[in-house]
Amino acid sequence: MTGASYKAAGVDVAAGERAVDLMRGHVARASRPEVVGSLGGFAGLFALDTSRYRRPLLASSTDGVGTKIALAQAMDTHDTVGIDLVAMVVDDLVVCGAEPLFLLDYIACGRLDPDRVAQLVAGIATGCELAGGAPGGGGAGPAPRAAGGPAPPWAAARRPSTPG
Repeated sequence: MTGASYKAAGVDVAAGERAVDLMRGHVARASRPEVVGSLGGFAGLFALDTSRYRRPLLASSTDGVGTKIALAQAMDTHDTVGIDLVAMVVDDLVVCGAEPLFLLDYIACGRLDPDRVAQLVAGIATGCELAGGAPGGGGAGPAPRAAGGPAPPWAAARRPSTPG
């Protein structure tokens, strides 16, 4: 296959690197001591202190914010939807008696806009701070030519890992 590359597919790798640079401070402020590693990986490592829990049981949940994405885009305000995204997942966890430890994210987008992604991640970091969890890793999936149509808007999902 000749000509196959991220660039040929319309993916801007430099924009991804810029987005990581812009979100670095937000993620760092919301971290917990148990988070191992640094921003830029696609998986999260968390050193669970098993002496803190009698019978540790990890709980996991994922959720989205649905039509709130359209509102965020219409208002060009993306941090608040990040906070709400974390809240939706944490709500599902706390009803099980679980403590949010860390959350993994995935941001799907037609074109990666580093400033918007940084705003979204800033909100996710704020949500993690409020909930006591930490951003634990994740990724962004720019797919500008998915399904042969125009670049779709972004969407986001969080998957936390928590002890019950």
